[in-house]
Amino acid sequence: MKKNLIYATLCVCLSACQQKENTTAGPTADSAAVKMINDSSFVKHLSVLASDEFMGRKPFTIGETKSINYLKEQFSALGLKPGNGDSYFQAVPMVEIKSVPDSRMVFKGASGSVTANYLTEFVASSRRVLPKVNLENSPLVFAGYGIVAPEYKWNDYAGLDVKGKTVVVMINDPGFADSTLFKGKSMTYYGRWTYKFEEAARQGAAGILIIHDTAPAAYPWSVVRSGWSKSKLQLEEKDNNMSRAIVEGWISMDIAKQLFKLAGQSEALFAQALKPGFKAVDLKATTSLTVTNTIKKSVSNNVVAVIPGTKRPEENIIYSAHWDHLGTGEPVKGDSIYNGMTDNATGVAALLDLAAAFEKAKPERSIVFVSFTGEEQGLLGSEYYAKHPVFPVEKTVADINMDMMGLAGKTKDIVIYGFGQSELEDYAAVSAKKQGRITVPDPKPSTGLYYRSDHFNLAKMGIPSLFTGSGVDNVAHGKAWGQQQADDFFKSRYHSPQDNFDPAADVSGMVEDVRLLFDLGFRLSNESTFPKWKEGSEFKAAREKGK
Repeated sequence: MKKNLIYATLCVCLSACQQKENTTAGPTADSAAVKMINDSSFVKHLSVLASDEFMGRKPFTIGETKSINYLKEQFSALGLKPGNGDSYFQAVPMVEIKSVPDSRMVFKGASGSVTANYLTEFVASSRRVLPKVNLENSPLVFAGYGIVAPEYKWNDYAGLDVKGKTVVVMINDPGFADSTLFKGKSMTYYGRWTYKFEEAARQGAAGILIIHDTAPAAYPWSVVRSGWSKSKLQLEEKDNNMSRAIVEGWISMDIAKQLFKLAGQSEALFAQALKPGFKAVDLKATTSLTVTNTIKKSVSNNVVAVIPGTKRPEENIIYSAHWDHLGTGEPVKGDSIYNGMTDNATGVAALLDLAAAFEKAKPERSIVFVSFTGEEQGLLGSEYYAKHPVFPVEKTVADINMDMMGLAGKTKDIVIYGFGQSELEDYAAVSAKKQGRITVPDPKPSTGLYYRSDHFNLAKMGIPSLFTGSGVDNVAHGKAWGQQQADDFFKSRYHSPQDNFDPAADVSGMVEDVRLLFDLGFRLSNESTFPKWKEGSEFKAAREKGK
């Protein structure tokens, strides 16, 4: 990619050439390579990775050992070289913390108190690597969405000193409720719970509680409960995360409404928080909470393999998929193993089939396969890779990420998350057309899925990153049926023990999606140009700076 300061005439020429290349079909891999991506191999990998033997593939457990060794064995058998020097593994130092808060969180006001019960009405933990932390008589402040976004002229912390205080904030961003704000229904990173915790820490808050609301969160309270009832992982930091808030957590909508009432406020506060220039509101209450931590430091692993390019091996294309899931936890319908078949044994199976295909295709650029750890804990493996890249960022052409594939069977469409971000979606459209299919934007952009998987950390580095999802226009049953399949997954199986291997599962749609991504990557691997971020992308500047 060229910098902005090149000669204008050269800009025009390069732009025209790039556009011409982007709108043509490009090279097509031979059928022998494509056929390596097939139903039988896909099902074989799913049956192993999502088996009870792998115990939910949580880092630091026997499930990790089995998962990373399975990947190593498969990559080695296919003839791929170790991606990290002479090793298939990239060590990722982590801290595992099992946080157990008091069983009740009490909010005290002048006219009474509100009590929230652990797991059913609140969850809380601490990232601080300490055996015990205390939040003591911390004043509560409602800080709207808890967002500081200069580009949208938004600052919920304006004029607010939150040192020693606990901020109560809403999930998502204002665009969910008002399409004229931010990016409308397309969630920005400011809407993610991870951002809200980070911003509260930057502001010096002692605690932060996010108000759960199913529609803007895009998942029910049960998902919050299951995730926060287990031990949580984080990267090992030099300051032991003492820069983070003492307590981070969530409260139910009902508790939030009771808090507002205790403060003499009404639910109109939610609407007021949508107005630019909103000023934080003192909730005239305090809270205290003790959190006891059981701490374990250890090392998890990203798995990295590579097929060196035949002509430009110094340039690389990354295919990524996280291998981890949630391990074991609270039983649901008598099952306590969170197998993670869809999330994300499907992506790992895709990674292995792609490796088999590219090994036959002999690409001109190197193809790197990375299976990240700790995605379910907050994109930890990809965050570590971003800080310690194995392959030079400026020579990384693109990242193509796979996570939760094939929710609606074989479809006429394929979803592009973060639609409008990069030229990679134009490549995807060409590959889809070869299959008689179309690419479509995320039908539910308010869920912010582009910011919720591993490619996001690579995008922040400036690497153009593509994240596709299951289409919904099922070939046999249509859109309504396909959308229902996706909705049923998120309602009944997402992050639950019911996301397990089904021998009768139809994987034909997943296989077709993987073949599409192979075609796209094969074309990229035989080009000399680099795809670009589009105008308006928040990642464009990082790429241009790196060049």
